[in-house]
This record gives sequence, structure tokens and C-alpha cells, in this order.
Amino acid sequence: MKKVILYVHGKGGSAAEAERFKRVCPDYDIVGIDYKEYLPWVVEKQIKDVYEQVSPQYDQVLILANSIGSYFSMLTKDITITKALFISPLLNMEQYLLTSMKKNNITEAELRDKGEIVIGQEKFSWQSLQYVRDNPLDWQVPTEILYGEHDDHTSKSLLKSFVENHNANVTVMKDGQHRFHTRPQLAFLDNWLQEKLNK
Repeated sequence: MKKVILYVHGKGGSAAEAERFKRVCPDYDIVGIDYKEYLPWVVEKQIKDVYEQVSPQYDQVLILANSIGSYFSMLTKDITITKALFISPLLNMEQYLLTSMKKNNITEAELRDKGEIVIGQEKFSWQSLQYVRDNPLDWQVPTEILYGEHDDHTSKSLLKSFVENHNANVTVMKDGQHRFHTRPQLAFLDNWLQEKLNK
């Protein structure tokens, strides 16, 4: 049986990150999906385009996604995914955008009037906020979530609500953060991934 994992990176990441997972997942081909823009409809289309290119060659297609990449993955429709594995997923994009706006002293009215506001590396788009509101998630794929105990992007209550309302299981890393980057965190991630792929 031929199996492939589509890897969707997080903010500031790249498709090249998929390389580190190849040794962890030797029974799977891994295809990284690259994107530079963070417009939801753009990334959604890129994920779907890659799926349509590779899926005819495989019996199973899985998604491995990190942070905002998890949200983009859940936007996709009309694709058949066997299982999803989400690392520190953003589960409520509207809340995330509004919190980011508040931190940067941007009001909804100001964003609506200007259409787009750029502050440093951050770009805020009224069209993106409206898209998020107009396209609520309808995610039915069996999903495994890896969550750091001290994740500052997704609250424990939001995570609990998501798990209760979706076909999802969660593994919590004690003292873990939103970004899994230290040696112990990456070792925990690798063990989690191997365990969930072998279930």
C-alpha cells in the first residue's frame, strides 16, 4: 500500500521542513507544500492543487500540519484524507486575528476602511478576516493533535471544545510550548508522530 503525507508548514516556515520527517516516517513519502502568502483562499487552493497532483499515485493520503498550516488544511474541501496530524494547531482563526489586531492597536473599523495594514512583518487584511468569518470549519477527518501545555496561541478551553466536537484526540506535552523546537520537544514530537502513524 502506497502512502503519502502532505506537510503544511506554519508561519515563517517552509516546505523544506518536511525533510526532517522523512527519517521518522520511513513507510511514507512526504511532500511539503510551500506557500508565501497567508491569505486563506490562496493556501487552501495550493493544498488542493498538490493533493490533486499526488493523490492518484497513492492508496492513502495523510496531512501533517503545523500551527496556522492546520487551519489552512481544515479549510480544504472535496479531498479524501485518511488521517490528519496537527502540531500546535490554530483552531479559531477569527479569534487569533482579532487578538493579533488588538496587540497592534488595530480596530476592525480601521482595517475595514484601509483594507490592508502592514506593521513590520505582520500583514492584516480585511478580506482575510471576512473570509474566515464566511467559511466556518467543517472538519470530519480523524485527527491527532499534539499540544504543548504552555501553548500561548490556542487556549485549553478552545482545544477541549474542538476535541469534543470533532473526531479528534489530543496528546499534551508537559511544559511544551506552541513551537516545538528544543531537543526534548522535537524528540517528543517524533515519538508522538511514530506512535500515531502506527495506530
